[in-house]
Amino acid sequence: MARKVITYTATDGRDSGKVFQITEMPSSKAEKWAIRALMALGRGGIELPEDPAGLGWHALASIGFTAMVSGSYFGEIEPLLDEMMECVKIIPSPSNPDVVRNLVEDDTEEITTRFKLRKDVFNLHADFLRAVAPLISESGAAA
Repeated sequence: MARKVITYTATDGRDSGKVFQITEMPSSKAEKWAIRALMALGRGGIELPEDPAGLGWHALASIGFTAMVSGSYFGEIEPLLDEMMECVKIIPSPSNPDVVRNLVEDDTEEITTRFKLRKDVFNLHADFLRAVAPLISESGAAA
């Protein structure tokens, strides 16, 4: 079975109308990403609830932000953020959706576009939370 692929069309500001393609990470990379993210949360002193998968994007983003300001350092978080954006490509001409290329710096001009892209990347991979939630609550591995 192929990896999941979705598209996101920006609707705001200077990025309005731009179309992005988001592709799921290979399972081995997603697993390592999830473990590193959970470890960063734990080092930040964040206790995860019993069912992190049921929290939704907003709550999980809030937990991640809290971790960044309360103990995790940006050097630990930055590679995770960069890896999220590796899942994103741009469709430079929406009328020709078969042409897809890697992002360059000027492809996103609005910070909100980047946050929305990260949200979609996260949601595309959210199944990992359902898989690891029982392990976290049983062993306290993220604490």
